[in-house]
Amino acid sequence: MRKNVLFRRRSCAFLTQILACASLWVVANGSCAAQNPKPQPASGMGGGISSAGTFAPVYDAEKRPITAGGFVEAGPVVFKDISKASGLARWKHVMGTAQKKYILETDGSGVGLIDYDNDGWLDIYLVNGSTYDALTGKATPPHAALFHNNHDGTFTDVAAKAGVTNDRWGFGVAIGDFDNDGWPDIFVCNFGKNRLYRNNHDGTFTDVAEKAGVTLGNWSDGATWGDYDGDGRLDLFVSGYVHYDLNHQPDSDTGKVPFTYCQLHGFKVMCGPHGLPGEPDHLFHNNGNGTFTDVSVKAGVADKDGYYGFTSIFVDVNNDGKPDLLVANDSVPNYLYINRGDGTFEDQSYVSGFALNNEGREIASMGLAVGDYRNNGLVDLLVTDFSDDYKALYRNDGDASFTEVGEQAGITQVAVPFVGWGDGFIDYDNDGWKDIMMINGHVYPQVDEHDWGTTFAERPLLFRNLQNGKFEYVPPVKGSGLATLTSGRGAAFGDLFNDGKVDVVINPIDGPAVLLRNVNPDKNHWVELRLVGGADAATGRRSPRDAVGATVYLTANGMRQREDVVSGGSYISSNDQRPHFGLGDAVDAGTAEIHWPDGAREMVKLSAVDRIFTITEGKGVTGTLCATAVCGRKTMRRR
Repeated sequence: MRKNVLFRRRSCAFLTQILACASLWVVANGSCAAQNPKPQPASGMGGGISSAGTFAPVYDAEKRPITAGGFVEAGPVVFKDISKASGLARWKHVMGTAQKKYILETDGSGVGLIDYDNDGWLDIYLVNGSTYDALTGKATPPHAALFHNNHDGTFTDVAAKAGVTNDRWGFGVAIGDFDNDGWPDIFVCNFGKNRLYRNNHDGTFTDVAEKAGVTLGNWSDGATWGDYDGDGRLDLFVSGYVHYDLNHQPDSDTGKVPFTYCQLHGFKVMCGPHGLPGEPDHLFHNNGNGTFTDVSVKAGVADKDGYYGFTSIFVDVNNDGKPDLLVANDSVPNYLYINRGDGTFEDQSYVSGFALNNEGREIASMGLAVGDYRNNGLVDLLVTDFSDDYKALYRNDGDASFTEVGEQAGITQVAVPFVGWGDGFIDYDNDGWKDIMMINGHVYPQVDEHDWGTTFAERPLLFRNLQNGKFEYVPPVKGSGLATLTSGRGAAFGDLFNDGKVDVVINPIDGPAVLLRNVNPDKNHWVELRLVGGADAATGRRSPRDAVGATVYLTANGMRQREDVVSGGSYISSNDQRPHFGLGDAVDAGTAEIHWPDGAREMVKLSAVDRIFTITEGKGVTGTLCATAVCGRKTMRRR
């Protein structure tokens, strides 16, 4: 009954929320957009992607579109673009043609952070797209990249040697140890058959997707690993996007797709997703013998309406110890499935408040991040979407009820002109409060041909947590990483250099990979945890070996922070799975309260700050890295 009341309350607040959106919009460099910017009805912009309508263009003081401008001369440099120096820029993403005539060519691909060789340093997996000639055998397909971390700020692409080039039209990636052997595996979503790369423990992988029964065959977009039924084995959820036929690609010229779904401001662009058939989602149960069983219908997550699924995440949103399932859907309502604990889920998408935004309207959801930005023990949600719309911040009010508060939090107005993809709750300055980062890039290359106040290549956005439920926009300093222009899509966040600072890897569409190193000048302390699941002696139950599904609460410096071990997220990507906690100026690392996936709870006192602790279930700390070196030793090997 309470949840129905909450839903009615949100519906009744629809009109007042719309009125609250109008405010003075000031951007960097003293440039100012229209006062009280009000969108026209959505039909005024048109197109196959949901948005709020048409806003006035925003330009900086030099008359550049704000998506590629607004730079400041001085200020804190948070990120440095080291793409070329690191070696990542030698690899390029390719997807279809530069004209982007069809929707298959526009969505881009993800990034997976993975320590594939168990040396204690994160490596980088970058999914690639393909071309029509490659699909027909007329050209060599573009390869995915597996960049090995050389421990010196550089990376070497070993994808061919490792056997993970994919050579298919790739989209999402999810990292997880599905066979519980202590070595992370890679699932790749494709247009066509998916890949499941099993780690061979020797620097190579074997594609076992056919045997495992997870190839599917049309358009899989995002994926997430999670032990939904508590049997100690990771199960796999795969979102479907559009049901696509290469022999009949959607084009308004044929008359099969109405022009209204194939235009922007009256100009022809690619069609969709509105007007196109959707591809269903799939949940695969891990049978424990290298095979999976499709239980989508039985579990209640089959996506019978064929929504356009992008990013998905298993995470416990109601604090009952069971992983729930979130799916960000493009231009249709989002999904929130609550885990009943009996192998099935209850669809609470609408009643929870996550299906729509605060105007009671679906958005073009693309990126999805989870994190407790208020440090109150509840996991909140961040969703990026199309330009001419408000990016959505869903505040967790408890009991799986959410209120969309992006406007009140201060993240909407600046972000309106940007097309948002990868996103993350990251504590970039290690003050103990999660900040927000969004990676951006337009869908339609045609925007560069018109004076619409936007660009195909766009810069990232960063918002600093003010510790009061609000965020402050961080202007991009000229020449810094925040001023990097790229047609961003997938992005993954993690500590690539074991220095306690969260870095960003971006997989742009049709461009070289981007690595933004965190060089924020703060001197704050931090800790990170590498969790290893085991057995609960009291119950005999087991956690997945990589502890995906664990929740950690760290009490330190007068705060109680929450981090979750998840697979998937951002935009069809997979982040660093080591919980990261900023400590501010505290020199006491505090105590970690670990809620293991099997239900066991463990309290572990951490001995020092600026450390990466390995914690094995039931055994406490079993290894320690001291900011780029094993404590008391000169190597980085895990104990």
